[in-house]
Amino acid sequence: MRKQTFEVRLLSLIALCGIVMAFASCSNEDVAQSTIDTNTENNSNLTSFVTGAAETRTSLNYDNGAFFWEAGDHIYVKDDNGTWNKSSNAPTEKTPSFKFKVPGKYTNSTTYKVYYPGKNGLNNNVTISAAQSQTLPNSTLHIGEVGDCGTADATGRNGAFYFRLDHQAAILVFQPFTNNTAVKNCQLTKIEVTSDNDLTGTYTLDTTTGELTGSASGKTITMTTKGSGSYANGFSLNTSTADVKTNGAYVVIRPGTHALTVRYWIKDYVTNVEGAITKTYPAFDYEKNDYYDMAADINVTDYDGRQYYQWDANNNFWNGCEWNSANPLQPVLANGTYSGYGNDNFYNNDRTAGVNYAKYSCRMLPNVNQMAWYISNGDPRWDGEEIWTSMGHLHKGGMWLLKKSYIPQISEYKAPAPYNRDIRQDDFSLNKTVKQGTPTYKSSYFFLPALGYYAWGSFSGLGTSGHYWTSTGHADDSNWAYYLTFDSSTITLAWDNSNAGRYVMTFQ
Repeated sequence: MRKQTFEVRLLSLIALCGIVMAFASCSNEDVAQSTIDTNTENNSNLTSFVTGAAETRTSLNYDNGAFFWEAGDHIYVKDDNGTWNKSSNAPTEKTPSFKFKVPGKYTNSTTYKVYYPGKNGLNNNVTISAAQSQTLPNSTLHIGEVGDCGTADATGRNGAFYFRLDHQAAILVFQPFTNNTAVKNCQLTKIEVTSDNDLTGTYTLDTTTGELTGSASGKTITMTTKGSGSYANGFSLNTSTADVKTNGAYVVIRPGTHALTVRYWIKDYVTNVEGAITKTYPAFDYEKNDYYDMAADINVTDYDGRQYYQWDANNNFWNGCEWNSANPLQPVLANGTYSGYGNDNFYNNDRTAGVNYAKYSCRMLPNVNQMAWYISNGDPRWDGEEIWTSMGHLHKGGMWLLKKSYIPQISEYKAPAPYNRDIRQDDFSLNKTVKQGTPTYKSSYFFLPALGYYAWGSFSGLGTSGHYWTSTGHADDSNWAYYLTFDSSTITLAWDNSNAGRYVMTFQ
């Protein structure tokens, strides 16, 4: 996170403008006189409130910090009689300066406070929206509609006053990036920002200080990042570094000290899977009139598509024809079909002298006894919202299990009660109903994604079930082996044909 102030950003702009300062030697008094004369000529019932400095505008240029007034912007001023008056005119297009015409009497003072409550505000009442929307990357056209606001002390005389707006909101500039190829293929659909205190609601611009006052109850902002055309599905994530031009999203918040939780919602339109990547930020003082870079690496865990094996085979199920090889025959989407591949028996069927343990690819996996402990004492929990990637696409769903260190009785030599015996030589199966949802203390658990399996010409269960080999072959039949399988309701220890392509992964 990087804080940027508008004032610092303007230094480069001021330097660039130095060249034209010589031509401005006629001074502001000449400009003021011209404005006053025009104002008097055109309408003596309206007073000019003129703004032209770069700080005064209501949409933001990220590169140099300059603001611009946008079509439909109005200001409010309280006149000598204490009456609120709205400018009778507004810009019709983006402009760096504008002469607002305000009804009312302004002769008792040389200073009046100007209020910009945003496009949806009234007088000095401002609403920072809980629902914000941006249709193009790196666009701030919306900020005046969702809560950007400001005040200024306008000074002048004889019907013309000049002001520079002091913005009273803070702006978060989100720039997600990733090195995960599958995430790059997704679209950013929305960003949720949640604080430990209020971010949104209706506030008042104080008539003395000009700052936002009051309190509200809104603690969450949802920024929708969809537009039309190439942005109809959301903003691109195809960048390995923070790039505001690719997906920069601007969120207006109430200034103050906030501990933020940010959820980046992404969607894979091929698998139709949408899910959130969460980032947390400690308490930080987000000051008014500032904007803050919220660059974030939104990588998720990727699971290698080459880890599907027949039981204890030397080579993976799609050896030489993996999904990202020169000859990609491996299906990567749920229910994908194939023929003429994976039917050969490359699994380990050595049962010489009663040996039924793995020696090759499954050697480091839990054996059947240990797997029984994971099922019975591992507090299995189905989580249908946990997202992950594999073979270039986004998926979600899987099982949480307690780590081995949190199952102190676990043994490779005997199963848990009521079995209390070595089941490596048994014809054994075990089934248990699972709990639902993410565990409270995730650090005590590890996650098994629902990676499915390959068998009989079909890629089955991707996103709905998991299939993981153990290191134990079946003692009575050299064509069978034990494995763990689960879906959203049950977790099972079973045995089946060794020639299926199930996932090989060590357990924590």
